[in-house]
Amino acid sequence: MAAELVGGAFLSSFLNVLFDRLSDPAIINMMRGKKVDQKLLQKLKTILNVVEAVLNDAEKKQITDSAVKRWLEDLQDAVYDADDLLDEVATKAATQKDPPGNFLSRFLNLQDREMVTRIEDIIARLEEIAKHKDILRLEKIVAKNMSGRNESTSLVQKSDVFVGRDQDREDIVKLLLDDTDDGELSVIPIWGMGGIGKTTLAKLVFNDDKVQQKFNVRAWVCVGEEFDVLKVTKTVIEEITSSRCDMNSLNSAQQHLRSKLTGMKFLVVLDDFWSNNYTAWANFLIPFRCGSEGSKILVTTRSEKIANMVKGFHYQAYNLSALNDEDCWIVFANHAFLSGERLAFEKVAREIVKKCKGLPLAAQALGSLLRSKDNEKDWNNVLNSEIWEFSEEEIEIIPALRISYYHLPSHLKRCFVYCSLYPKDNEFDRDELVLLWMAEGLLQQPRGGSTLEEVGYEYFSDLASRSFFQPSNNAYKTSFVMHDLMHDLATFYGEKFYFRTFEVKNVLKHDIKTRHLSYVLRNKDSVSKILEVCDSLKHARTLLQVNLKCLREGIVVPCDLLEQLKCLRVLSFKIFSDDENLLHRSIGELIHLRYLDLSYTSIVTLPESLSCLYNLQTLKLRECRNLKKLPSKMQNLVNLRHLDVFGSISVEEMPKKMSKLKDLQFLSDYIVGKHEENGIGELGGLTHLHGTLWITQLENVKNSGEASNARMDEKIHLNALYLEWSCSSFEESEVCDSQTEKDVLDKLRPHKNLKKLCIRGYRGSMFPDWVGQSSYHNMTVLQLSGCRNCWVLPSLGQLPSLERLVIREFEKVKKIGGSFYKGDGTHQHQETPFRSLKYLSIEKLPCWEEWESYECDDDDDDAPFPQLETLQIHNCPKLRGDLPTFLPSLKLLRISGCEEIGCYLPRAPILSELRIYGKQEARMRDQPLSMLEKVDINGEQLVDSLFEAMTHTQPTSLIELEISKCSSAISFPGDSLPPSLQQLRIKNCKNVEFPMQHQQHHSLQTLEIHNSCDSLTSFALPAFPNLKYLTIERCENLTSLEVSQSKSLRYLWIAECPKLKNIIRLPASLSALDIRECGLLGEGIERKDPHIWPSISHIPNICVDGTWVKA
Repeated sequence: MAAELVGGAFLSSFLNVLFDRLSDPAIINMMRGKKVDQKLLQKLKTILNVVEAVLNDAEKKQITDSAVKRWLEDLQDAVYDADDLLDEVATKAATQKDPPGNFLSRFLNLQDREMVTRIEDIIARLEEIAKHKDILRLEKIVAKNMSGRNESTSLVQKSDVFVGRDQDREDIVKLLLDDTDDGELSVIPIWGMGGIGKTTLAKLVFNDDKVQQKFNVRAWVCVGEEFDVLKVTKTVIEEITSSRCDMNSLNSAQQHLRSKLTGMKFLVVLDDFWSNNYTAWANFLIPFRCGSEGSKILVTTRSEKIANMVKGFHYQAYNLSALNDEDCWIVFANHAFLSGERLAFEKVAREIVKKCKGLPLAAQALGSLLRSKDNEKDWNNVLNSEIWEFSEEEIEIIPALRISYYHLPSHLKRCFVYCSLYPKDNEFDRDELVLLWMAEGLLQQPRGGSTLEEVGYEYFSDLASRSFFQPSNNAYKTSFVMHDLMHDLATFYGEKFYFRTFEVKNVLKHDIKTRHLSYVLRNKDSVSKILEVCDSLKHARTLLQVNLKCLREGIVVPCDLLEQLKCLRVLSFKIFSDDENLLHRSIGELIHLRYLDLSYTSIVTLPESLSCLYNLQTLKLRECRNLKKLPSKMQNLVNLRHLDVFGSISVEEMPKKMSKLKDLQFLSDYIVGKHEENGIGELGGLTHLHGTLWITQLENVKNSGEASNARMDEKIHLNALYLEWSCSSFEESEVCDSQTEKDVLDKLRPHKNLKKLCIRGYRGSMFPDWVGQSSYHNMTVLQLSGCRNCWVLPSLGQLPSLERLVIREFEKVKKIGGSFYKGDGTHQHQETPFRSLKYLSIEKLPCWEEWESYECDDDDDDAPFPQLETLQIHNCPKLRGDLPTFLPSLKLLRISGCEEIGCYLPRAPILSELRIYGKQEARMRDQPLSMLEKVDINGEQLVDSLFEAMTHTQPTSLIELEISKCSSAISFPGDSLPPSLQQLRIKNCKNVEFPMQHQQHHSLQTLEIHNSCDSLTSFALPAFPNLKYLTIERCENLTSLEVSQSKSLRYLWIAECPKLKNIIRLPASLSALDIRECGLLGEGIERKDPHIWPSISHIPNICVDGTWVKA
């Protein structure tokens, strides 16, 4: 069982790559007919088998035996060389056109005798390495538990870390006390990375008073890496009976356990669970199903996948997160005895705690290490050292994390260690990393019809589920980071073979065995550093750029760089050069190259020799805005799987015969050419495309027959499709045949599972029927823009999953009618229109006059837009009405540039943001104010109706309010502002009565008054004690401003207030005062009038009419 649980040695999967190569028919055929060559290959295979047998033992012993570690490094170095050689042979075998026998003769006897010599040299090296296995006493052993982890118990010690886990404890206790399990056995898993505190939390809840009172039978079992059902069952029996169990039959043991649990309410904790064997887990649970209702099993594990396997029907797996910085500090300080004179170490101590990144066991371990250190030098040594430089006895976290590494299968170990190329805290993209793994040969060949990319995603998911990777905090779902200690772990195992050039001042510190380099480009010195490293690393496989920062200075890459690095598999030059001829023709000699990224460079042309890169899998040319064309013979790149030219806007058309790239999985853009060999029909042969595809210059498609040849409906793996006609083609649209355009679009119909569709610049007058058909049941996003000839919108209301709809630049549409909701304009036997839509934006419809209401009652189940949360209408100058009358889910309404609109706004009971700009006569009716948070409106109708509504209902949630362009005489209800208001802006509302400031408004932080409130003659800031930003402009009657009691005001702007003479006692909190065109006041400040200057001289920044009086 243990052999199945613990992964193989790091090099095992690498050796498997060589075994596969040695079994490759292409290589065998090249060597056939030459006995010496067959013997050479067999000898190589035999030696590899010999060293493979002892890898598990060597991996175990390398931690404590440096000689074994050096032996493994020498072996890995030789394996790299062997792999390079066999890859070279395989490439030449695949690309050589001569018959194998004739080529072999020349290959061995004339041209490449040196290759045979290289094989012999590698065999000699491996033989020497193999001899040393006996000297080092390496033996053949089965992979087993090598972690040495101590068995946990349920007893609570003072040293256990309880800080920061109150909420987690409360959450788990609540789950344990919950009896609503419908008679099902409840299993609650807690998962998270090693050292996060899962066992400690389990101890907390196991010993909780309420938990002890509820469960009359409790058992604690530390399962560990080997899940033996009989052994664990016997341990549970011994726990609940307090007596030894000698049963050797699983049946007897389970019968006995069931008899002890029947009718009892039990709690069993299975700590440190590693097995993903579902059959064994299901068998183990059988005797537990007889317990009383409310019985629970609590499992702790490091794997999210295992947590999801064991979890009960009613519970989600509980993910234990890292501690916050302050809690982590408390843990460290408690264990480091940071008090008294030792408080002098606090500054360096807090830096040490940052290394822990919220991992309580790390904070505890480092604190304990420094417990007896009274010399600041010792503390600085810990700060400046990697955690892996300490012994396992000194730092408990080391074995806690190393066990996670041991449990990885060999292929995942290599993938994980590869990530040491990234800097600490670097956010990396999952999709890019999978492409890199693929290029480096780290992915096993797929089985069962899956793709290499899918294998990579499975690897990534596995590593993420074991907490080696964690989602980053940004909005991108494919962006991840590594915990610093996980990064240290990868660096420790990568050591001599992986090198981050940007982290050492002396580039000579790299080892000659280094194969993988990453760099951060900052300036020209960075390039010199890279060149210096590469000069001594002829066998480097990876040159990977890991930052993406624009440079001010142009950088040119010497051509001989590529001539030096003949073994490269990964080459990244993102934003590397302003040189338009970045690549030398020698690029074609990099026969091993599988990944090339030139994104964001100024390159204009690519050398034709690039088409000779037989092994190239990934070519990234994203945002190469000067690139004119792709190599003409790109069809020769038969192994190409990923081509990204997104944003390379100068590329005019695709190369000929792209259909020959049968393995292509991702194509960002296809630019339709005017000839058959680069026309849209070439897409027909690309049947495996995944992800997103842009098809542009569709005006070059002459008829529906050509469009049909693209076979778009067969590209079932596409998630998103963009169909685009060029803007310039509209000059020809007056003469183009509308029916032909419609037929072309009809034949471009995608498969039914598409999720996103965007159509831009379509030149027909009507859409084909498939656009909007309900059979597109997975479509969530639809964008239709620039369809200037269309006079009617397609019927879209029956798309069942549509969540986001954008309609833009339809110049001939005058009416949106009933057909927009339903195909036949009726609602019989059809679903609720737009039943899933959450976002609707309609923009730039210059002729649109009417939005026909959908006839139904507000409470009708068939009322459209039941889920709509955002409605935006912009630049539709002729629209009069009507808007939907009732939108129950609407949260945001924005209208601008719709001068003719005069209807009532939709009734929206949970509306939180209302923004209406421009001259219009829209009105509010029965609009609840309780949920409104942000309001920005103008015009008398709206402002009047808002203030009228406020007299009846206080807007208790209002945070931001801006009113403008209202000449009505209105005042705030009750002569006070809404209590929740934080920002108030009044613009061009001369007759608005500002509140008389008889009561304080504690929430207001920003106040702007522009050309408004003519009745305002004085302003007393004490009414707004928390105001931070105050702007007063063109208040012609304002004579005095008192701000003396304010303690929060930061910025004060006053402009065009001619009667304002003085400001009384400005507060100490003010950091900037800006006075514009206030004649009397400005003049007094400029001459530092003694009546004014003493009250403002403390302000750091004072500006009068654009001139800094003080700064």
